[in-house]
Amino acid sequence: MSAEAGPDAFLDGFLDGAVRVRQSPDGYRAGADAAFLAAAIRARPGERLLEPGCGPGAALLMAAHRLPECSFTGLEREPAAAQLARDNARANGVEGRVEILEGDVAAPPAALRGAAFDQVFLNPPFYRPGEGRAPAAARQGAYLEGEGGLGVWLDFALRRLTDRGRLTLIHRADRLGEILSLLEGRAGAVAVKPLAPAADAPAVRVVVAARKGGKTPLRLLPPLVLHGGGAGAHSPQADAILRGRAALDMGESCAGS
Repeated sequence: MSAEAGPDAFLDGFLDGAVRVRQSPDGYRAGADAAFLAAAIRARPGERLLEPGCGPGAALLMAAHRLPECSFTGLEREPAAAQLARDNARANGVEGRVEILEGDVAAPPAALRGAAFDQVFLNPPFYRPGEGRAPAAARQGAYLEGEGGLGVWLDFALRRLTDRGRLTLIHRADRLGEILSLLEGRAGAVAVKPLAPAADAPAVRVVVAARKGGKTPLRLLPPLVLHGGGAGAHSPQADAILRGRAALDMGESCAGS
């Protein structure tokens, strides 16, 4: 990924520059988590996908680049970020199949009420209020959960899925238990991909995929080691994903029932 400073935004390059995303210097700025999330998604031609909390559209546009025969909807509650996402879709030439709506997962806009999608993917806020260092005011909405916490996000995502629709999210590894508890009874065929900073280090992120109404047992997949070699370089596998040359392997359960 590369970055260029503009008068009021950064221009970041993803997937070896194939996707260019202008992001606010003051608000949340997407990075590798968005790239790994987008790389975990598989879809058939014609499927409709939704990303709640899309911000300026980094994960959404990377997914659209990887899946050129699918259509996408992003939901963003911050008007400035939503407008950036629209501008970024236009700049990447995908505005014809990427729609950006304004609204909150706790109070979705009328256009989403009753709508159903083949897939929902998300990178929800990672922190509960009071956890860690308090973010700047402009970034609080992206980093801190609101009332109802993670459950509000997953409930919204599951309600927007068709029967057998697929959910994919990236989150902190230490919150995996909570994620699985929130999915229990509503989604199955769960696959968990740990992301570890080094071969001898515990995972810091997990990518979780599940199917609404799925029944097959949970699968804990081999971890992706993010770094290997000197000077903090990415491992060959992580580098290939970040450059758009490979997908994140979520196992056969993602394609099954």
